Amino acid sequence: MSDTAVRRKSRLDRQMDKILAKEEAGLLSSREISRALRKFFNNKLSVFGLAVFSVILLASVFAPLICRYNPLAIDLNSILQSPSSEHILGTDKVGRDIFARIVYGGRISILVGFGSALGAALIGVSLGCYAGYKGGFFDAACLRVSEVFMSFPQIILVLLLVTIIGQSLMNLIVIFIITGWGSMYRMARARILSIREEEYVQSLRAFGINSFVICFKHMLPNALGPIAVNITLSTAMFILEEAGLSFLGLGVPLQIATWGNILNVAQDITILRENWWIWLPVGIVISLFVLSINFIGDGFRDSTDPSQQG
Repeated sequence: MSDTAVRRKSRLDRQMDKILAKEEAGLLSSREISRALRKFFNNKLSVFGLAVFSVILLASVFAPLICRYNPLAIDLNSILQSPSSEHILGTDKVGRDIFARIVYGGRISILVGFGSALGAALIGVSLGCYAGYKGGFFDAACLRVSEVFMSFPQIILVLLLVTIIGQSLMNLIVIFIITGWGSMYRMARARILSIREEEYVQSLRAFGINSFVICFKHMLPNALGPIAVNITLSTAMFILEEAGLSFLGLGVPLQIATWGNILNVAQDITILRENWWIWLPVGIVISLFVLSINFIGDGFRDSTDPSQQG
């Protein structure tokens, strides 16, 4: 072997040693995170969605600081007042401040959306990961159960369960989790089925590592990107479903301020025609919040998908 080849080999070895040292120090993973964040913030729609999402979320969290009215306080002297300096978004049929009901109602609607999405993800992803890795009877049984839930239109199944179980905030979240875990399960299972054939998984098996450790410690982190995107989309879907059910009077009890319960009064044709401030602002808030979540999900998908990394 010539001296040039020896020097080239030694130089290559030094470069590989540097890469290995950076990987052990966590520098490569931090660089990947930085690149994903940079790609996310270069997406204008994602940044717009994050800004709108943050404004609405912070307004709901700090509602007592930005609104002096109680969302449930009835004032018969202020019935159906149009927007003014005293009530910036007007009042409803019993004198309740619309702005207060929107910012306080956001707490419940966002809680329902995120709580249901996270609960469905916890069940669906846990079952999907382990069933996809182990296969066999457990996988087949979980797959058949998920197909049963997904064979019904979700809104019809939700209406049926609400009628049977009854109306309450916790019941609604539980119903959304029961009807929404199937899609999470199938997506997680599909990802694990493709990952389990990777060489590192085969190596871990050969070393006799516990199945739970292989599945949830080594395989699941590689499938978190699409799972997180699915959680954002499910959150938007559950918020819309809560608004639709509350509009029909079958969601959260009417005495609780939510975005859907505010829209419930729009069933009155007189309110719909003459008192636009009761239903239009909350409708805009719902649309903007759902759009912002979808934009964030799209940006997160683009920034974490290896096939789209530039």
